[in-house]
Amino acid sequence: MPDIDRDSGWLLTLDDTPQSYVDLADPTHLEFEYTRRIGHLVDAVAPAGQPLDALHLGGGALTLPRYLAATRPGSRQQVAEVDGPLVALVEEQLPWQGPGVDITATVGDARAALAAVPAGSLDLVVADVFHGSRTPAHLTSVEFLRLAAAALRPGGCYAANLADGPPLAFARAQAATLRAVFPEVCLIAEAPVLRGRRYGNILLAGSTAPLPVAELARSLAADIFPARLTDGADLAAFCGRTGPVTDADATDSPLPPDGAFSVG
Repeated sequence: MPDIDRDSGWLLTLDDTPQSYVDLADPTHLEFEYTRRIGHLVDAVAPAGQPLDALHLGGGALTLPRYLAATRPGSRQQVAEVDGPLVALVEEQLPWQGPGVDITATVGDARAALAAVPAGSLDLVVADVFHGSRTPAHLTSVEFLRLAAAALRPGGCYAANLADGPPLAFARAQAATLRAVFPEVCLIAEAPVLRGRRYGNILLAGSTAPLPVAELARSLAADIFPARLTDGADLAAFCGRTGPVTDADATDSPLPPDGAFSVG
């Protein structure tokens, strides 16, 4: 659907859930709160303008790949999206090709795509995969995250967009799972979500190198949709006694409450 308030803006909705927003004239415009937070993370993980080799698990309308191509020219990006007709629709209606844009979209399962990546070949892996409104179980385990860690270069960053609500059992388990694989982990969410007062998006990031938490926290606090960053001892306290998730006990993320996602 076109955005009546922004001439070049388009909203992609799947199964009544807002999925992606893109501005064809300005790929640096990030409309959704969670995409803005991933954008802040991407801005902070490497010097401004430095090209990155990235893999995006889950494509949608390719909002983040477009952003990365615009802010870091020369970046080489792969997108894995399981929904073939969606990829074809987006390519036809919201094309991403352009001068200097190196984005390749393939149809397939996110975990299979990650497993096929040569070891140590990526600077960034972004997981933003929802089947309907839930993250599939096979993308939530230690085994899955070990594939991501193996694909990254030393100091590379993994980021996952998830969603949860009270009592945040899924978010705690996912944070514990990242902490079992990556030595450096942070969690980003709006304060009401982090306090367990409502359902919302939660961004988790992991790396073998220290994350730019001070710079990132400043950017998040100054955003028009402020969010909090939690790491270190505070993140350990958030996880509590929750242990990491394995393939043997992984489950899909919880269903959102009615009305959690709406358009307009």
